[in-house]
Amino acid sequence: MVGENIIIDLNFAVPASQQEVWDVLTDFDGMADFVSNLKESKIVSVSEDKFTIFQSGAATYGPIRYPFESTREVRLIPYDKILTHLVSGNMHKLEGTTYLTDEAGLTRVVHRTEAIPKVWIPAVVGKVFIEHEMREQFNEMRNEIIRRKRAILKKGHERNRTSDD
Repeated sequence: MVGENIIIDLNFAVPASQQEVWDVLTDFDGMADFVSNLKESKIVSVSEDKFTIFQSGAATYGPIRYPFESTREVRLIPYDKILTHLVSGNMHKLEGTTYLTDEAGLTRVVHRTEAIPKVWIPAVVGKVFIEHEMREQFNEMRNEIIRRKRAILKKGHERNRTSDD
């Protein structure tokens, strides 16, 4: 936290292809099914090089609860980069950039968010709260990537077993 500006940098590697990771990180219509703090997530409009998403939910940590809602413009550079820009919501600013890179069978996800909330968040509590929420959100996305990968591998294994019989 730098003044009112919140800067979040995170990265992780997952044993999946860039496209498999991409498919989860850009599944905005299905994201509320696997990210627990989202109540609603949907694509509301699509144009040639961008689309607009709406998300709402509540971040919770212990007794602290922060309901949120945002409409964001999303630009995609397939399998490499996702850019998001706040159009409206309960933040003054919300800019995000996610990079995907191949690391010998793993995909590295590097994400940066810069945000300015409309409500004051005390620095000490805010740092712990925001770290917890971002870690949980991206861990749930990582788990969904792994779950989908396992499902694909299982189908392939079952198909091979059937063809061997």
